[in-house]
Amino acid sequence: MFFHTTFGVFHFMSDDGVDFKKVRKIANRAMRPNINRIGDKYYLFFERTRPLFFNALNLVNAAKWKSEIYVVESDDLQNWSAPKPVITNTRDYENSRMGMAISNPYLLRENGINRLYYSCGLTFIKDCGFCEPTHISYAESKDVTENYVSAEKPLISPDKNDPYLNLCSGCLKVYKLKDGYIGIQSGIYEKDGKSHSAIILLTSADGLKFEFCKVLVEPKIVDGKNWMKQFVYASHLVKYGNTLRLYFNARNVANPLVGRECIGFAEAEI
Repeated sequence: MFFHTTFGVFHFMSDDGVDFKKVRKIANRAMRPNINRIGDKYYLFFERTRPLFFNALNLVNAAKWKSEIYVVESDDLQNWSAPKPVITNTRDYENSRMGMAISNPYLLRENGINRLYYSCGLTFIKDCGFCEPTHISYAESKDVTENYVSAEKPLISPDKNDPYLNLCSGCLKVYKLKDGYIGIQSGIYEKDGKSHSAIILLTSADGLKFEFCKVLVEPKIVDGKNWMKQFVYASHLVKYGNTLRLYFNARNVANPLVGRECIGFAEAEI
């Protein structure tokens, strides 16, 4: 498992996908990783932020946020290359008055083309006290780690009339099936005066135009525990035995001073 904390992106390992042990930290100033094995090499894409000092200034509105997509490479998951920029700021929709953010990379490879889906823009979520991604877009290249060209317009943007997407777009993971594509998205929405995030299933014929299918996981109290009471988001789908396991991030309350972040999963039989 690759995930981030305030201190960077970490690599953990597990025999069963439930009990994990730390292996090492992969990168500083790194968030929202996406690991890919292509041939005999591993590529870890992530959102790279400015040094912590500048991000701290951002919290008091003394400096604007800035982040872009970088990649590191490895032959053995032990030794990693130096971070290299992959997607930088080239489109106006990636910017906002609070700064510029390019985040949540997710790679899909097909017919010799590498397509990196990513989140971008910044929308301030009042009860959280911080920003979440406004849009979802993509960039394509024939090379895995360079020469990406971003789309002229975002794929997904907030919709005030959408009950699961009325604040901002969150993140998107796209999977190729025999008869088309599915997208697993976690938008941010307002309900009863509070912000929330749910994980929804989208369908697509081409991996570019998506339609709502159904909700997969919504915020709830589970067995009397509130660890996913207000937010479930940032998911990743894997096949485990005869089940599909959807890992996701969760938070109990919006307030950043008392809210608790967790990683959990939901399962479905195939």
